[in-house]
Amino acid sequence: MSATRIAAPPAPSTRTLTRRVPPGTAVRNTATLAWRNLVQIKHNPLELIDLSIQPIMFVLLFAYVFGPVMAGSVEAYLPVVIPGMIAQNALFAGITTGFGLNTDIAKGVFDRFRSLPISRSAPLAGRIVADTARQAWSMLVLLVVGFIIGFRVETSVPALLMSFVLLLAFVVLFSWTPVYIALKVDQPEKVQIFGFVVIFPLSLLSTSLIPSTQGVPRPVAWIMAHNPVSHLGEGLRGLLVGGPVMDHALTALAWGVGISLVFAPLSLRAFKKRT
Repeated sequence: MSATRIAAPPAPSTRTLTRRVPPGTAVRNTATLAWRNLVQIKHNPLELIDLSIQPIMFVLLFAYVFGPVMAGSVEAYLPVVIPGMIAQNALFAGITTGFGLNTDIAKGVFDRFRSLPISRSAPLAGRIVADTARQAWSMLVLLVVGFIIGFRVETSVPALLMSFVLLLAFVVLFSWTPVYIALKVDQPEKVQIFGFVVIFPLSLLSTSLIPSTQGVPRPVAWIMAHNPVSHLGEGLRGLLVGGPVMDHALTALAWGVGISLVFAPLSLRAFKKRT
């Protein structure tokens, strides 16, 4: 009688885990995490109030305090200050992107994301998308407040929609700068320091809040003429109340593309090291 042979169990198959996911899945992951950042407003309404109160306060202060001096009257200054304030607010809101990103990393939120089978870039992209949506809300608030105090869109509805497209495109491109700063510093407060040291002077050394550079010292006028904030503000002004648009819009976007080409790779490299 022959001995019965028991077959050895098959060796368990080894499968290498990878972080690469299909593009469609990466887009869905980004949308999910963007919604996660936006739905926080439901549980923290003060965040929405902060996005609304600050633009309202600045518009009212600049319109009624500087309007009579800058343009002779509040009504004459509104076509200047509303588009310019929208451009300035876009830069300052970018600091919020960096602040929130650094806070999430410091609290270990991104460490928990690493354990999930999602695209590695989705948490970063989701933050940028969510804050871009907040930018659209801030612009809408500025336009509504401007309309209440006398500002009027003098072009057309398509031009108004294009102003949103121009602003949000620039915001996405420029946001890589505060994202990189947020990934390099260890405390959220240091992101705010970057805002006061870089963003604040950049926004003021522009034509976003003044009707012309007449009387400005020549070196300062040169900086203002080549400032991306000036081109963004002038492009928005042309789309909302009339005037040159194409040259200013393309120059602003060219600045944005240049900034993103520098800081996007640096941000992704810093993101991999940090998380």
